[in-house]
Amino acid sequence: MERLHIRTKINKDGHLKIDMPTSLKEGDVEVLLIIESEKNIKKKYNFSDIAGKLSWKGNALEIQKELRNEWQ
Repeated sequence: MERLHIRTKINKDGHLKIDMPTSLKEGDVEVLLIIESEKNIKKKYNFSDIAGKLSWKGNALEIQKELRNEWQ
């Protein structure tokens, strides 16, 4: 079994054409086609507008050791 994923478009007359190479040998196959509209696909949020950089002066390893030693 081989899983293929492709994004394509449906043309004006409503036809979907798929032509893609596979690693399968020649012969009969069964194809399951699941069509999901772009409007139903959840897009990942881009956090670049709220991402930033912290400036911290300190030794991260030393702080980590201190925190770990508090539990002992």
